[in-house]
Amino acid sequence: MASALLLLRSVLYRPWLLATLAAAASATLLLLASLGVAMHQLQQGESEQMNARGERFLERLEQIFGQLREGVDQLQAQPLRGCSPSMVETLQQIGFNYRFVYEAAYIDRSQSCSNRFGERARDPVRPPDIQGPTYSYWLNTTTQPNDNLAALMLGSGNFRVSTSRGHLTDVVDLPANGSLLVVLDKGTRAVPVLGSPQPWPPTSDWPPATTDALLATPSQLIYRMPTQSPDYQLVLITPRADSQLKMNMVLWLLFPGSLLLAWCIGWLVMQLVRQRRSLSAELQGALRRGELQVLYQPIFELTSRRCVGAEALVRWRRPDGTLTSPDLFIPLAENTGQIRQITDFVLQQLLEQLGQMLRANPHLYISVNLAACDVMVPRIGRVAARLLALHRVAASQIAFEVTERGLIDVVVARDNLQALRDVGHQVLIDDFGTGYCSLAYLQTLPVDCLKIDKTFIDALGHDAASSGVAPHIIRMAHALQLRVIAEGIEYEAQALLLNSEGVNYGQGWLFAHPLNARQFTELVTRGRRMAKRRFDDEA
Repeated sequence: MASALLLLRSVLYRPWLLATLAAAASATLLLLASLGVAMHQLQQGESEQMNARGERFLERLEQIFGQLREGVDQLQAQPLRGCSPSMVETLQQIGFNYRFVYEAAYIDRSQSCSNRFGERARDPVRPPDIQGPTYSYWLNTTTQPNDNLAALMLGSGNFRVSTSRGHLTDVVDLPANGSLLVVLDKGTRAVPVLGSPQPWPPTSDWPPATTDALLATPSQLIYRMPTQSPDYQLVLITPRADSQLKMNMVLWLLFPGSLLLAWCIGWLVMQLVRQRRSLSAELQGALRRGELQVLYQPIFELTSRRCVGAEALVRWRRPDGTLTSPDLFIPLAENTGQIRQITDFVLQQLLEQLGQMLRANPHLYISVNLAACDVMVPRIGRVAARLLALHRVAASQIAFEVTERGLIDVVVARDNLQALRDVGHQVLIDDFGTGYCSLAYLQTLPVDCLKIDKTFIDALGHDAASSGVAPHIIRMAHALQLRVIAEGIEYEAQALLLNSEGVNYGQGWLFAHPLNARQFTELVTRGRRMAKRRFDDEA
Protein backbone atom coordinates (compact mmCIF):
# COMPACT_ATOMS: atom_id res chain seq x y z
CA MET A 1 0.00 0.00 0.00
CA ALA A 2 2.77 2.43 0.94
CA SER A 3 4.74 1.68 -2.25
CA ALA A 4 1.62 2.25 -4.33
CA LEU A 5 1.08 5.65 -2.70
CA LEU A 6 4.70 6.60 -3.36
CA LEU A 7 4.35 5.56 -7.00
CA LEU A 8 1.17 7.62 -7.33
CA ARG A 9 2.88 10.63 -5.77
CA SER A 10 5.84 10.33 -8.11
CA VAL A 11 3.52 10.15 -11.14
CA LEU A 12 1.43 13.11 -10.09
CA TYR A 13 4.36 15.17 -8.86
CA ARG A 14 4.94 16.68 -12.31
CA PRO A 15 4.15 20.33 -12.98
CA TRP A 16 2.60 20.04 -16.43
CA LEU A 17 0.51 17.00 -15.56
CA LEU A 18 -0.81 18.51 -12.36
CA ALA A 19 -1.41 21.88 -14.03
CA THR A 20 -3.34 20.23 -16.87
CA LEU A 21 -5.41 18.16 -14.46
CA ALA A 22 -6.10 21.20 -12.27
CA ALA A 23 -7.08 23.33 -15.28
CA ALA A 24 -9.36 20.63 -16.70
CA ALA A 25 -10.99 19.94 -13.34
CA SER A 26 -11.44 23.62 -12.53
CA ALA A 27 -12.83 24.37 -16.02
CA THR A 28 -15.35 21.56 -15.67
CA LEU A 29 -16.36 22.63 -12.18
CA LEU A 30 -16.54 26.30 -13.14
CA LEU A 31 -18.68 25.58 -16.20
CA LEU A 32 -20.99 23.30 -14.25
CA ALA A 33 -21.26 25.78 -11.41
CA SER A 34 -21.78 28.67 -13.83
CA LEU A 35 -24.43 26.75 -15.72
CA GLY A 36 -26.14 25.87 -12.47
CA VAL A 37 -26.10 29.48 -11.32
CA ALA A 38 -27.25 30.73 -14.74
CA MET A 39 -30.06 28.19 -14.90
CA HIS A 40 -31.12 29.07 -11.37
CA GLN A 41 -31.08 32.79 -12.14
CA LEU A 42 -33.02 32.32 -15.39
CA GLN A 43 -35.60 30.15 -13.69
CA GLN A 44 -35.81 32.53 -10.77
CA GLY A 45 -36.20 35.46 -13.17
CA GLU A 46 -38.91 33.62 -15.10
CA SER A 47 -40.69 32.71 -11.90
CA GLU A 48 -40.53 36.27 -10.57
CA GLN A 49 -41.75 37.65 -13.90
CA MET A 50 -44.56 35.11 -14.05
CA ASN A 51 -45.58 35.80 -10.46
CA ALA A 52 -45.66 39.53 -11.16
CA ARG A 53 -47.66 39.00 -14.36
CA GLY A 54 -50.07 36.67 -12.58
CA GLU A 55 -50.61 39.20 -9.80
CA ARG A 56 -51.32 41.95 -12.38
CA PHE A 57 -53.71 39.60 -14.20
CA LEU A 58 -55.57 38.81 -11.03
CA GLU A 59 -55.79 42.46 -10.01
CA ARG A 60 -57.16 43.53 -13.39
CA LEU A 61 -59.53 40.58 -13.70
CA GLU A 62 -60.90 41.39 -10.27
CA GLN A 63 -61.58 44.92 -11.54
CA ILE A 64 -63.38 43.53 -14.58
CA PHE A 65 -65.42 41.03 -12.54
CA GLY A 66 -66.25 43.76 -10.05
CA GLN A 67 -67.60 46.07 -12.76
CA LEU A 68 -69.62 43.28 -14.37
CA ARG A 69 -71.18 42.37 -11.03
CA GLU A 70 -71.95 46.01 -10.24
CA GLY A 71 -73.55 46.46 -13.67
CA VAL A 72 -75.78 43.39 -13.28
CA ASP A 73 -76.73 44.35 -9.75
CA GLN A 74 -77.68 47.87 -10.87
CA LEU A 75 -79.85 46.51 -13.69
CA GLN A 76 -81.50 44.00 -11.40
CA ALA A 77 -82.27 46.77 -8.87
CA GLN A 78 -84.09 49.09 -11.33
CA PRO A 79 -87.82 48.38 -11.97
CA LEU A 80 -87.81 48.35 -15.77
CA ARG A 81 -88.39 45.09 -17.64
CA GLY A 82 -88.89 44.47 -21.32
CA CYS A 83 -87.26 46.17 -24.28
CA SER A 84 -88.74 49.63 -24.05
CA PRO A 85 -86.80 52.72 -25.14
CA SER A 86 -86.25 53.44 -21.45
CA MET A 87 -84.69 50.00 -20.98
CA VAL A 88 -82.38 50.55 -23.97
CA GLU A 89 -81.37 53.91 -22.52
CA THR A 90 -80.69 52.25 -19.14
CA LEU A 91 -78.56 49.59 -20.82
CA GLN A 92 -76.62 52.27 -22.68
CA GLN A 93 -76.05 54.14 -19.43
CA ILE A 94 -74.50 51.00 -17.92
CA GLY A 95 -72.13 50.79 -20.90
CA PHE A 96 -71.14 54.43 -20.39
CA ASN A 97 -70.65 54.12 -16.63
CA TYR A 98 -68.40 51.07 -16.61
CA ARG A 99 -65.17 51.01 -18.59
CA PHE A 100 -64.97 47.25 -18.95
CA VAL A 101 -68.62 46.66 -19.94
CA TYR A 102 -68.75 46.06 -23.68
CA GLU A 103 -72.42 45.06 -23.88
CA ALA A 104 -75.35 45.17 -21.47
CA ALA A 105 -78.43 43.21 -22.55
CA TYR A 106 -81.93 42.28 -21.45
CA ILE A 107 -83.27 38.86 -22.47
CA ASP A 108 -86.61 37.23 -21.80
CA ARG A 109 -88.62 34.54 -23.51
CA SER A 110 -89.92 36.75 -26.28
CA GLN A 111 -87.36 39.46 -26.89
CA SER A 112 -83.87 40.76 -26.29
CA CYS A 113 -82.17 44.11 -26.51
CA SER A 114 -78.79 45.62 -25.68
CA ASN A 115 -76.96 48.89 -25.50
CA ARG A 116 -75.25 48.16 -28.80
CA PHE A 117 -78.14 46.95 -30.97
CA GLY A 118 -81.27 48.37 -29.45
CA GLU A 119 -84.40 46.17 -29.61
CA ARG A 120 -83.85 42.94 -31.49
CA ALA A 121 -85.10 39.40 -31.72
CA ARG A 122 -83.94 37.21 -28.90
CA ASP A 123 -80.83 35.17 -29.73
CA PRO A 124 -80.67 31.61 -28.52
CA VAL A 125 -78.50 31.48 -25.39
CA ARG A 126 -76.62 28.32 -24.43
CA PRO A 127 -76.56 27.13 -20.81
CA PRO A 128 -74.05 28.95 -18.62
CA ASP A 129 -70.57 27.51 -18.23
CA ILE A 130 -70.67 28.28 -14.52
CA GLN A 131 -73.91 28.35 -12.59
CA GLY A 132 -73.39 30.13 -9.27
CA PRO A 133 -75.89 30.90 -6.51
CA THR A 134 -76.09 34.58 -7.53
CA TYR A 135 -74.53 34.90 -10.96
CA SER A 136 -74.17 32.76 -14.06
CA TYR A 137 -71.06 32.90 -16.27
CA TRP A 138 -70.63 32.38 -20.00
CA LEU A 139 -67.14 32.06 -21.43
CA ASN A 140 -65.95 32.63 -24.98
CA THR A 141 -65.22 29.31 -26.71
CA THR A 142 -64.26 30.50 -30.17
CA THR A 143 -60.74 31.20 -31.43
CA GLN A 144 -61.79 33.70 -34.10
CA PRO A 145 -59.57 36.83 -33.96
CA ASN A 146 -62.46 39.21 -33.33
CA ASP A 147 -61.93 41.76 -30.56
CA ASN A 148 -65.68 42.47 -30.39
CA LEU A 149 -66.64 38.94 -29.39
CA ALA A 150 -67.71 38.58 -25.79
CA ALA A 151 -64.90 36.95 -23.89
CA LEU A 152 -66.73 36.86 -20.57
CA MET A 153 -70.45 37.28 -19.86
CA LEU A 154 -72.06 37.52 -16.45
CA GLY A 155 -75.79 37.22 -15.92
CA SER A 156 -78.43 37.41 -13.25
CA GLY A 157 -82.13 37.07 -13.93
CA ASN A 158 -82.96 38.59 -17.33
CA PHE A 159 -79.85 40.72 -17.56
CA ARG A 160 -76.48 39.98 -19.16
CA VAL A 161 -73.35 42.07 -18.94
CA SER A 162 -70.21 41.16 -20.91
CA THR A 163 -66.69 42.31 -21.61
CA SER A 164 -65.04 41.79 -24.97
CA ARG A 165 -61.71 40.41 -26.07
CA GLY A 166 -60.64 43.92 -26.92
CA HIS A 167 -61.32 45.11 -23.39
CA LEU A 168 -59.39 42.22 -21.90
CA THR A 169 -56.48 42.70 -24.29
CA ASP A 170 -56.27 46.38 -23.37
CA VAL A 171 -55.85 45.73 -19.66
CA VAL A 172 -54.12 42.34 -19.63
CA ASP A 173 -50.53 41.98 -20.86
CA LEU A 174 -50.74 38.47 -22.30
CA PRO A 175 -47.32 37.13 -23.39
CA ALA A 176 -46.77 35.72 -26.88
CA ASN A 177 -48.36 32.28 -27.30
CA GLY A 178 -49.75 32.56 -23.78
CA SER A 179 -53.28 31.73 -22.76
CA LEU A 180 -55.68 32.72 -20.01
CA LEU A 181 -57.89 29.78 -19.12
CA VAL A 182 -60.89 29.26 -16.91
CA VAL A 183 -60.74 25.78 -15.42
CA LEU A 184 -64.09 24.10 -14.77
CA ASP A 185 -65.56 20.81 -13.58
CA LYS A 186 -63.01 20.33 -10.79
CA GLY A 187 -60.05 20.73 -13.11
CA THR A 188 -61.19 18.40 -15.90
CA ARG A 189 -62.07 21.10 -18.46
CA ALA A 190 -60.45 24.41 -19.42
CA VAL A 191 -61.92 27.18 -21.57
CA PRO A 192 -59.54 29.75 -23.15
CA VAL A 193 -60.72 33.31 -22.43
CA LEU A 194 -57.71 34.87 -24.12
CA GLY A 195 -55.03 33.38 -26.31
CA SER A 196 -54.77 30.12 -28.14
CA PRO A 197 -56.27 26.82 -26.91
CA GLN A 198 -53.95 24.73 -24.76
CA PRO A 199 -53.82 20.94 -24.32
CA TRP A 200 -55.56 20.05 -21.10
CA PRO A 201 -54.51 18.90 -18.60
CA PRO A 202 -51.08 20.53 -18.93
CA THR A 203 -49.38 17.77 -16.90
CA SER A 204 -50.10 14.10 -16.39
CA ASP A 205 -50.57 14.51 -12.64
CA TRP A 206 -53.02 17.41 -12.77
CA PRO A 207 -54.16 18.77 -10.41
CA PRO A 208 -50.77 18.88 -8.68
CA ALA A 209 -50.42 18.09 -4.99
CA THR A 210 -48.49 21.30 -4.28
CA THR A 211 -50.29 24.46 -3.24
CA ASP A 212 -47.75 26.77 -4.91
CA ALA A 213 -49.28 29.23 -7.31
CA LEU A 214 -46.51 28.80 -9.90
CA LEU A 215 -45.73 25.46 -11.51
CA ALA A 216 -42.74 25.08 -13.83
CA THR A 217 -42.48 22.33 -16.44
CA PRO A 218 -39.68 21.92 -19.01
CA SER A 219 -41.78 23.70 -21.64
CA GLN A 220 -44.32 25.83 -19.76
CA LEU A 221 -44.92 28.08 -16.79
CA ILE A 222 -48.34 27.60 -15.23
CA TYR A 223 -49.70 30.19 -12.83
CA ARG A 224 -52.82 29.34 -10.84
CA MET A 225 -54.74 32.39 -9.66
CA PRO A 226 -56.90 32.00 -6.58
CA THR A 227 -60.57 32.91 -6.89
CA GLN A 228 -63.37 33.36 -4.41
CA SER A 229 -65.53 30.77 -6.15
CA PRO A 230 -64.86 27.03 -5.78
CA ASP A 231 -66.59 26.44 -9.14
CA TYR A 232 -63.77 27.72 -11.31
CA GLN A 233 -60.07 28.60 -11.31
CA LEU A 234 -58.11 31.03 -13.45
CA VAL A 235 -54.91 29.66 -14.99
CA LEU A 236 -52.27 31.54 -16.98
CA ILE A 237 -49.99 29.44 -19.20
CA THR A 238 -46.92 30.78 -21.01
CA PRO A 239 -44.25 28.88 -22.99
CA ARG A 240 -40.58 28.76 -22.09
CA ALA A 241 -39.31 28.74 -25.64
CA ASP A 242 -37.00 31.74 -25.12
CA SER A 243 -35.08 30.09 -22.26
CA GLN A 244 -32.83 28.19 -24.67
CA LEU A 245 -31.89 31.43 -26.44
CA LYS A 246 -31.11 33.08 -23.12
CA MET A 247 -29.00 30.09 -22.06
CA ASN A 248 -27.05 30.23 -25.34
CA MET A 249 -26.27 33.89 -24.69
CA VAL A 250 -25.19 33.10 -21.13
CA LEU A 251 -22.97 30.27 -22.38
CA TRP A 252 -21.20 32.60 -24.79
CA LEU A 253 -20.29 34.75 -21.80
CA LEU A 254 -19.47 31.93 -19.38
CA PHE A 255 -17.38 29.69 -21.64
CA PRO A 256 -14.42 32.03 -22.33
CA GLY A 257 -14.49 33.36 -18.77
CA SER A 258 -14.36 29.83 -17.32
CA LEU A 259 -11.54 28.84 -19.66
CA LEU A 260 -9.53 31.92 -18.73
CA LEU A 261 -10.01 31.32 -15.00
CA ALA A 262 -9.15 27.62 -15.43
CA TRP A 263 -5.96 28.56 -17.28
CA CYS A 264 -5.03 30.89 -14.40
CA ILE A 265 -5.64 28.11 -11.88
CA GLY A 266 -3.54 25.67 -13.94
CA TRP A 267 -0.73 28.23 -14.16
CA LEU A 268 -0.82 28.81 -10.40
CA VAL A 269 -0.74 25.07 -9.73
CA MET A 270 2.24 24.67 -12.04
CA GLN A 271 4.09 27.49 -10.29
CA LEU A 272 3.29 26.01 -6.89
CA VAL A 273 4.46 22.53 -7.91
CA ARG A 274 7.63 23.95 -9.39
CA GLN A 275 8.25 25.85 -6.18
CA ARG A 276 7.63 22.73 -4.11
CA ARG A 277 9.87 20.70 -6.39
CA SER A 278 12.53 23.36 -6.03
CA LEU A 279 12.09 23.32 -2.26
CA SER A 280 12.27 19.53 -2.30
CA ALA A 281 15.57 19.66 -4.18
CA GLU A 282 16.86 22.27 -1.73
CA LEU A 283 15.83 20.06 1.18
CA GLN A 284 17.72 17.14 -0.31
CA GLY A 285 20.77 19.38 -0.64
CA ALA A 286 20.31 20.58 2.93
CA LEU A 287 20.49 16.98 4.14
CA ARG A 288 23.73 16.46 2.24
CA ARG A 289 25.27 19.76 3.38
CA GLY A 290 24.27 19.36 7.01
CA GLU A 291 22.03 22.42 7.14
CA LEU A 292 19.49 20.62 9.31
CA GLN A 293 19.93 20.95 13.05
CA VAL A 294 18.42 19.03 15.96
CA LEU A 295 17.17 20.94 19.00
CA TYR A 296 15.71 19.61 22.23
CA GLN A 297 12.57 20.84 23.99
CA PRO A 298 13.02 19.83 27.65
CA ILE A 299 10.25 17.94 29.45
CA PHE A 300 9.86 18.52 33.21
CA GLU A 301 8.12 16.76 36.02
CA LEU A 302 5.60 19.33 37.24
CA THR A 303 5.81 18.37 40.92
CA SER A 304 9.61 18.48 41.37
CA ARG A 305 10.42 20.61 38.30
CA ARG A 306 13.10 18.06 37.43
CA CYS A 307 14.03 17.52 33.79
CA VAL A 308 13.12 13.98 32.73
CA GLY A 309 13.78 14.18 29.03
CA ALA A 310 13.24 16.16 25.85
CA GLU A 311 11.50 16.14 22.51
CA ALA A 312 13.84 16.20 19.51
CA LEU A 313 12.99 18.93 17.01
CA VAL A 314 14.50 19.54 13.59
CA ARG A 315 15.29 23.00 12.25
CA TRP A 316 16.54 24.11 8.83
CA ARG A 317 18.87 27.08 8.80
CA ARG A 318 19.91 28.23 5.34
CA PRO A 319 23.51 29.28 4.57
CA ASP A 320 22.37 32.94 4.64
CA GLY A 321 21.16 32.47 8.23
CA THR A 322 17.43 32.45 7.48
CA LEU A 323 15.17 29.80 8.98
CA THR A 324 12.70 27.72 6.97
CA SER A 325 9.64 26.91 9.03
CA PRO A 326 9.07 23.22 9.86
CA ASP A 327 5.40 23.80 8.96
CA LEU A 328 6.65 24.27 5.40
CA PHE A 329 9.30 21.63 4.84
CA ILE A 330 8.03 18.80 7.09
CA PRO A 331 4.71 18.32 5.15
CA LEU A 332 6.75 18.56 1.93
CA ALA A 333 9.14 15.88 3.19
CA GLU A 334 6.19 13.66 4.12
CA ASN A 335 4.73 14.01 0.62
CA THR A 336 8.03 13.26 -1.12
CA GLY A 337 9.21 10.49 1.21
CA GLN A 338 12.21 12.54 2.41
CA ILE A 339 10.80 12.42 5.93
CA ARG A 340 12.44 8.99 6.37
CA GLN A 341 15.87 10.51 5.81
CA ILE A 342 15.06 13.31 8.25
CA THR A 343 13.88 10.84 10.94
CA ASP A 344 17.05 8.78 10.51
CA PHE A 345 19.12 11.98 10.66
CA VAL A 346 17.41 13.05 13.92
CA LEU A 347 18.03 9.63 15.50
CA GLN A 348 21.66 9.60 14.45
CA GLN A 349 22.29 13.20 15.57
CA LEU A 350 20.72 12.87 19.00
CA LEU A 351 22.64 9.67 19.77
CA GLU A 352 25.89 11.21 18.58
CA GLN A 353 25.28 14.40 20.57
CA LEU A 354 23.63 13.00 23.70
CA GLY A 355 24.70 9.36 23.74
CA GLN A 356 27.22 9.84 26.54
CA MET A 357 24.79 11.86 28.65
CA LEU A 358 22.02 9.28 28.16
CA ARG A 359 24.34 6.50 29.26
CA ALA A 360 25.19 8.52 32.38
CA ASN A 361 21.53 9.34 33.14
CA PRO A 362 19.42 6.21 32.61
CA HIS A 363 16.27 8.03 33.79
CA LEU A 364 16.39 10.46 30.83
CA TYR A 365 14.74 9.82 27.48
CA ILE A 366 14.49 11.64 24.14
CA SER A 367 11.32 11.41 22.06
CA VAL A 368 11.38 11.43 18.27
CA ASN A 369 8.40 12.24 16.06
CA LEU A 370 7.34 9.56 13.58
CA ALA A 371 5.59 10.32 10.30
CA ALA A 372 2.67 8.20 9.12
CA CYS A 373 4.86 6.34 6.62
CA ASP A 374 7.05 5.04 9.47
CA VAL A 375 4.07 4.16 11.64
CA MET A 376 2.68 1.93 8.91
CA VAL A 377 5.90 -0.06 8.29
CA PRO A 378 8.40 -1.66 10.75
CA ARG A 379 11.46 0.08 9.22
CA ILE A 380 12.17 2.52 12.04
CA GLY A 381 12.60 -0.29 14.60
CA ARG A 382 15.51 -1.74 12.64
CA VAL A 383 17.15 1.66 12.18
CA ALA A 384 16.83 2.46 15.90
CA ALA A 385 18.18 -0.95 16.94
CA ARG A 386 21.30 -0.50 14.82
CA LEU A 387 22.01 3.03 16.13
CA LEU A 388 21.29 2.12 19.77
CA ALA A 389 23.68 -0.80 19.59
CA LEU A 390 26.33 1.42 18.05
CA HIS A 391 26.05 4.05 20.82
CA ARG A 392 25.25 1.62 23.66
CA VAL A 393 22.03 3.41 24.67
CA ALA A 394 19.03 1.56 26.08
CA ALA A 395 15.87 1.37 23.95
CA SER A 396 13.84 2.72 26.89
CA GLN A 397 15.66 6.05 26.50
CA ILE A 398 14.31 6.61 22.99
CA ALA A 399 10.57 7.27 22.77
CA PHE A 400 8.54 7.64 19.61
CA GLU A 401 5.74 10.18 19.22
CA VAL A 402 2.92 9.55 16.74
CA THR A 403 0.00 11.83 15.96
CA GLU A 404 -3.60 10.70 15.74
CA ARG A 405 -3.60 11.74 12.09
CA GLY A 406 -0.73 9.35 11.47
CA LEU A 407 -2.82 6.34 12.50
CA ILE A 408 -4.17 5.76 9.02
CA ASP A 409 -4.73 2.04 9.56
CA VAL A 410 -5.13 1.43 13.28
CA VAL A 411 -4.66 -2.35 13.02
CA VAL A 412 -1.34 -2.07 11.14
CA ALA A 413 -0.20 0.79 13.38
CA ARG A 414 -1.01 -1.24 16.50
CA ASP A 415 1.22 -4.13 15.37
CA ASN A 416 4.16 -1.88 14.49
CA LEU A 417 3.89 0.17 17.69
CA GLN A 418 3.67 -2.99 19.76
CA ALA A 419 6.88 -4.22 18.13
CA LEU A 420 8.61 -1.00 19.25
CA ARG A 421 7.33 -1.39 22.79
CA ASP A 422 8.39 -5.02 22.89
CA VAL A 423 12.05 -4.00 22.53
CA GLY A 424 11.71 -1.28 25.22
CA HIS A 425 10.74 1.93 23.40
CA GLN A 426 8.07 4.19 24.85
CA VAL A 427 5.15 5.22 22.58
CA LEU A 428 3.48 8.64 22.96
CA ILE A 429 0.38 10.02 21.24
CA ASP A 430 1.21 13.61 20.26
CA ASP A 431 -1.34 16.47 19.92
CA PHE A 432 -4.06 14.30 21.41
CA GLY A 433 -7.56 15.69 20.87
CA THR A 434 -6.88 17.24 17.45
CA GLY A 435 -7.28 14.06 15.37
CA TYR A 436 -9.80 11.27 15.04
CA CYS A 437 -8.49 8.62 17.45
CA SER A 438 -11.51 7.45 19.41
CA LEU A 439 -11.50 6.07 22.95
CA ALA A 440 -12.28 2.60 21.62
CA TYR A 441 -9.11 2.65 19.47
CA LEU A 442 -7.02 4.26 22.18
CA GLN A 443 -7.80 1.41 24.58
CA THR A 444 -6.35 -1.09 22.11
CA LEU A 445 -3.22 0.87 21.11
CA PRO A 446 0.11 0.13 22.85
CA VAL A 447 0.57 3.63 24.29
CA ASP A 448 2.50 4.83 27.36
CA CYS A 449 1.65 8.52 27.41
CA LEU A 450 -0.68 11.18 25.97
CA LYS A 451 0.52 14.66 25.03
CA ILE A 452 -2.18 17.34 25.26
CA ASP A 453 -2.04 19.89 22.44
CA LYS A 454 -1.10 23.49 23.25
CA THR A 455 -4.50 24.70 21.98
CA PHE A 456 -6.29 23.07 24.89
CA ILE A 457 -3.66 24.27 27.38
CA ASP A 458 -4.16 27.88 26.24
CA ALA A 459 -7.92 27.53 26.82
CA LEU A 460 -7.50 26.59 30.48
CA GLY A 461 -8.95 29.17 32.82
CA HIS A 462 -10.80 30.93 30.00
CA ASP A 463 -14.48 30.93 29.17
CA ALA A 464 -13.95 29.06 25.91
CA ALA A 465 -15.69 26.11 24.31
CA SER A 466 -12.46 24.06 24.47
CA SER A 467 -11.59 24.92 28.07
CA GLY A 468 -12.98 21.63 29.32
CA VAL A 469 -11.16 19.42 26.82
CA ALA A 470 -7.85 19.19 28.71
CA PRO A 471 -9.44 18.04 32.02
CA HIS A 472 -11.46 15.49 30.09
CA ILE A 473 -8.32 14.10 28.37
CA ILE A 474 -6.52 13.97 31.74
CA ARG A 475 -9.32 11.97 33.36
CA MET A 476 -9.48 9.63 30.39
CA ALA A 477 -5.70 9.06 30.48
CA HIS A 478 -5.79 8.29 34.20
CA ALA A 479 -8.62 5.82 33.63
CA LEU A 480 -6.40 4.06 31.07
CA GLN A 481 -3.37 4.29 33.40
CA LEU A 482 -1.43 6.51 30.98
CA ARG A 483 0.96 9.34 31.79
CA VAL A 484 0.12 12.83 30.58
CA ILE A 485 2.41 15.50 29.15
CA ALA A 486 1.06 19.02 28.62
CA GLU A 487 2.58 20.93 25.71
CA GLY A 488 3.01 24.66 25.34
CA ILE A 489 2.98 25.71 29.00
CA GLU A 490 3.86 29.41 29.13
CA TYR A 491 2.60 30.62 32.52
CA GLU A 492 3.09 29.46 36.08
CA ALA A 493 -0.67 29.46 36.66
CA GLN A 494 -1.07 26.91 33.87
CA ALA A 495 1.56 24.65 35.40
CA LEU A 496 -0.06 24.83 38.86
CA LEU A 497 -3.53 24.15 37.47
CA LEU A 498 -2.32 21.20 35.41
CA ASN A 499 -0.43 19.78 38.38
CA SER A 500 -3.57 20.03 40.50
CA GLU A 501 -5.47 18.16 37.78
CA GLY A 502 -3.00 15.29 38.00
CA VAL A 503 -0.80 16.02 34.96
CA ASN A 504 2.59 14.35 35.38
CA TYR A 505 4.83 16.29 33.02
CA GLY A 506 4.97 19.45 30.97
CA GLN A 507 7.02 21.29 28.38
CA GLY A 508 6.93 24.83 27.16
CA TRP A 509 8.56 28.25 27.32
CA LEU A 510 7.82 28.54 31.03
CA PHE A 511 10.66 26.06 31.57
CA ALA A 512 12.90 26.45 28.52
CA HIS A 513 13.00 27.24 24.83
CA PRO A 514 14.21 24.53 22.46
CA LEU A 515 17.91 24.04 23.25
CA ASN A 516 20.89 22.80 21.31
CA ALA A 517 22.80 19.74 22.56
CA ARG A 518 25.28 21.76 24.61
CA GLN A 519 22.59 23.78 26.33
CA PHE A 520 20.47 20.71 27.06
CA THR A 521 23.48 18.90 28.50
CA GLU A 522 24.22 21.91 30.71
CA LEU A 523 20.59 21.92 31.90
CA VAL A 524 20.70 18.24 32.85
CA THR A 525 24.16 18.44 34.38
CA ARG A 526 23.28 21.36 36.64
CA GLY A 527 20.01 19.69 37.57
CA ARG A 528 17.92 22.85 37.66
CA ARG A 529 14.99 24.22 35.71
CA MET A 530 15.72 27.17 33.50
CA ALA A 531 13.00 29.56 34.56
CA LYS A 532 14.93 32.79 35.13
CA ARG A 533 17.44 32.22 32.36
CA ARG A 534 16.04 30.78 29.18
CA PHE A 535 18.07 29.97 26.12
CA ASP A 536 16.60 31.24 22.87
CA ASP A 537 16.03 28.92 19.96
CA GLU A 538 19.34 29.10 18.16
CA ALA A 539 18.23 27.25 15.05
